[in-house]
Amino acid sequence: MSVSEKKPVISDAGAWAMNVISSVGIIMANKQVMSAAGYDFRFATTLTAFHFTVTSAVGYIGAALGYVPQKQIPIWDLFLFSLVSNTSIVSMNLSLMLNSVGFYQISKLSMIPVVCLLEWFLHSKTYTREVKIAVFVTMMGVGVCTVTDVHMNFTGLLAAAIAVITTSLQQIFIGQLQKKHNCGSFELLSKTAPIQAASLLALGPFVDYMLIGRSVFSYKLTLGALFFISLSCLLAVLCNMSQYLCIGRFSAVSFQVLGHMKTIAVLTLGWLVFDSILTFKNMLGMALAVIGMVIYSWAVEVAKQLAAKAASLPQIRDLSEEDISLLKSGLEQERIKLDIELTVEGSK
Repeated sequence: MSVSEKKPVISDAGAWAMNVISSVGIIMANKQVMSAAGYDFRFATTLTAFHFTVTSAVGYIGAALGYVPQKQIPIWDLFLFSLVSNTSIVSMNLSLMLNSVGFYQISKLSMIPVVCLLEWFLHSKTYTREVKIAVFVTMMGVGVCTVTDVHMNFTGLLAAAIAVITTSLQQIFIGQLQKKHNCGSFELLSKTAPIQAASLLALGPFVDYMLIGRSVFSYKLTLGALFFISLSCLLAVLCNMSQYLCIGRFSAVSFQVLGHMKTIAVLTLGWLVFDSILTFKNMLGMALAVIGMVIYSWAVEVAKQLAAKAASLPQIRDLSEEDISLLKSGLEQERIKLDIELTVEGSK
């Protein structure tokens, strides 16, 4: 039985819930790890390298115990994906450093239309009017929630553009590679994580030094910092697994649109746990984003039903010219035969 035919261990709703919970959890853990009020471990790229190192270890243990099937995937595909993914990580960190928070949020919102354009260009994928409206409403809602000051410069704009394109490509590649090589989500993750871990461990300290002017080797590790870094790594394993699960089952666009639930959850938890201010503008944006997500879910379901109905109808346009010619010839012969029978009947 192929991977695609096996009954999934985790349901679609379970995969989404895992992604939302782990993503929100890792944001909260990283806030404690990286903030000045916390443990001031601001080496984001190196921290990501730790995430992939732990993910690689979990994948290796899973393969050794027989829980992760081992399928050969061309090294070029793995290398290309890892290159795009690592470029996404570094450029995202650089964009956050060079741009204002407002412009950084706008660049993240632009990933939805960029994913749509890339899927149209790469896979000739089209979207219904309802899906486009839902995407627009969701973007407006999240924009109202999160975008405040917007300042940018050329270097920051370039970093943001690279970040948006590579992140969008990375999410498209996850689904594409799973379908191309007929492999499961964690199977693909276990293949790509070691490459990303090795490259980020080598590059991370230099990238972080360039971004913040501090060396990770001069950081004084405490038990508290070690605990929260370890917690961040464990949550990263769940986050990576659920991301591959979600994109493998749905699409990069769905992952982007419904993934904004995480933004709403982070704002709400910040208000409940960290005494963050929740203004009327935030609540209005959150309401718009939720409405957009509901419309999107409905529009996708309607599109699936229409596609199923269209697939059940005879597809004349799929016939070759030879088939159409034979069909016409057969109809003409039937007509002549009927004319002869009527003539014979009339002469009796």
